Amino acid sequence: MPHLTERLADYLRLMRLHRPIGAFLLLWPTLWGIWIASEGRPDPLILLVFVAGVFLMRSAGCVINDYADRDFDPFVQRTRDRPLATGRVTPSEALVLFFALCLVSFGLVLLMNRLTVLLSVAAVALAVTYPFMKRYHHLPQVHLGVAFGWGVPMAFTAETGGWPPAVAWVLLAAVVLWAVAYDTLYAMVDREYDLRIGVKSTAILFGSADLAVVAGVHVAVLLLLVAVGRLAALRWPYYASLVVAAGLAVYQLWLARDRDPARCFRAFLHNNWLGAAVFAGIVASYALEG
Repeated sequence: MPHLTERLADYLRLMRLHRPIGAFLLLWPTLWGIWIASEGRPDPLILLVFVAGVFLMRSAGCVINDYADRDFDPFVQRTRDRPLATGRVTPSEALVLFFALCLVSFGLVLLMNRLTVLLSVAAVALAVTYPFMKRYHHLPQVHLGVAFGWGVPMAFTAETGGWPPAVAWVLLAAVVLWAVAYDTLYAMVDREYDLRIGVKSTAILFGSADLAVVAGVHVAVLLLLVAVGRLAALRWPYYASLVVAAGLAVYQLWLARDRDPARCFRAFLHNNWLGAAVFAGIVASYALEG
């Protein structure tokens, strides 16, 4: 029994259930999309399926990420204790777990309409391919952003039954750029190790201009979110939430100002509050309409 308990703990760590920040960063854009697509009245089944899908696919993404990085992680201080890096979980076990999580998630998506099911295939493809992008180019954060934002067009197809309108794609663009900003802060934590082992990231690409670029990307995110508000006819609480989000973005840059890895990681974690603030503004905007 102790052995079984230890094995289960290793699988849960591989799924990163002890660190839910990634799930929240995937959840907030999905909820933004659901609320806007439904005009503040989400279908309970759709909401349940998407929230469960977020946690399942985030776990699956972590598993396949660690599988892809199993030869790199032992050489990075932050990742050297991961179950695959230490050998507590074998690569074949990780693949079985990944496919099991994807299968359960796909079973949930089958409760949705056909177009949503078709879009879910792209979601799996994005999750599978993202971890390998850092080997080929310096913009894996863009790939991550598309993966984390893909729940937005899926939410619109689920709620409306039709092809996502322009507002969905503008919102997706905002999510992609937001991911570039926060994942660059995350990559700054490991930049020293990534340079040593030869993997690529926006933190390496931007170099000493990293914080200036992140600041510019945050501005672009906020402008796109303003455009979303106009396209969706959102009311003043939403715009107030964007002011809060802007303040939170400035605070993140202040945290990372010395490029200290621990403070960059804190800045990355802080994006949970930015996502929550925007969601609160969307909910409050539709609540005003009664």
